[in-house]
Amino acid sequence: MTTYKELLAQRQALEKQIDEARKTELADAVTKARAIVQEFGLTAVDVFSHTVAKRVGKPAEIRFRDPATGASWSGRGREPKWIAGQDRSKFAVQF
Repeated sequence: MTTYKELLAQRQALEKQIDEARKTELADAVTKARAIVQEFGLTAVDVFSHTVAKRVGKPAEIRFRDPATGASWSGRGREPKWIAGQDRSKFAVQF
């Protein structure tokens, strides 16, 4: 039966092997990916279009504006102090 200290030593050796194998395979994968990108002339949008598209979004439309200061609010999130507890219709932006 293997002792606790021997098992810990084996685990440490395995973790070192795992890290080395990961670094080697990762370097190979990056090299292959760069070669493919260069060969086909790909851009970040070509490769990551679904993630880039999610990040790009239009801001929420302004629905309320404070006539005194010009501050605006979309109606989302916490209401600003200038509109809190008041009738919002008098601050509504006309489209």
